[in-house]
Amino acid sequence: MAEKTQQEYHPRESNGYQRNDREAQWSIDEDERRRKRIKWAIYIAAFTVFQVMVLLVFGLVIMKVKAPKFRVGDLQIQTLTTNQAAPSFDMSFIAPIRIKNPNFGPYKFDQTTVDFTYGGVVVGQVIVPKSKANFKSTKKINAEVTLNSNALSGTNSGLGSELTNGVITLGSKGTMNGKVTLMLMFKKKRSTQMDCTMVIDVVSKAIKSVECK
Repeated sequence: MAEKTQQEYHPRESNGYQRNDREAQWSIDEDERRRKRIKWAIYIAAFTVFQVMVLLVFGLVIMKVKAPKFRVGDLQIQTLTTNQAAPSFDMSFIAPIRIKNPNFGPYKFDQTTVDFTYGGVVVGQVIVPKSKANFKSTKKINAEVTLNSNALSGTNSGLGSELTNGVITLGSKGTMNGKVTLMLMFKKKRSTQMDCTMVIDVVSKAIKSVECK
């Protein structure tokens, strides 16, 4: 009976050890799985934050559309004749017109008329042909312009006083319409205006200053 009892006792003892080993192993495996879940949660959170940052940069910087700048630079005077006795002028020059596109997509603009004025009166015009300014670049167009003061006849333009001082003050105005294309498919309409004032030295036949708003 003693031998039988001893034989029955050892299996129970052995099963107890095996159960404890299995519980310990299960606890280790569970800790490992928990660590892996935490690690994956950190990875997913970091990836989500990264994606949000990318979308913010994409939306606020790349997809943000600004109006291009439409300007005229220093004129290259070719001919200039004036008459102080009967205040008048005739001139021709090369107008360096610039369309600066600050966007991450090309700006395709329509044909545009630029008016050159004296005292608010149009004394000449030039046509800027339909074209495109590539992304983050400046489209350069050198336009040949001819103008005269015939439209000022009979008006109190102050031209006589300016000619006495040896200068002619001209203005240039124009509105350009076009579209900025982003990601080859998103098109945004944008208009830009030229509003510049130029002072020409009659004696040297050279530009003294150009200011654009």
